[in-house]
Amino acid sequence: MNIVLWIVQALLVIVFFMAGIMKLTQPREKMVEKMPWVSDFSAGQIRLIGIFEIAGALGLAFLALTGILPWLTALVAFGLALLMVGAAFTHLRRKEYTSIIMNVILMLAAVFVAFAWFSAIPA
Repeated sequence: MNIVLWIVQALLVIVFFMAGIMKLTQPREKMVEKMPWVSDFSAGQIRLIGIFEIAGALGLAFLALTGILPWLTALVAFGLALLMVGAAFTHLRRKEYTSIIMNVILMLAAVFVAFAWFSAIPA
């Protein structure tokens, strides 16, 4: 179980870090070509989403690796799951149903990590 947790967690770190970097470095107009949902948000909102994704990725990586406040790792994972719920609702509103699949996969992975860390915390 521990190996599976670290693999899922590492994949989440990679995905969210890369997505966040893209949102911080790419111009909004370029992102609209590949991600039409971007047209519903301002450049500032997109950058804020990118900051949340990078902060979540760094939180998942460093809090878990250092062992500092392991319950925060669970909260970070839960926060990323909530971010994916918001993303899924955005795609649902825009009728981009195929995009919801990735949101659900990432949400379930983040929930798995959150519950695994919550269950590892001594009572």
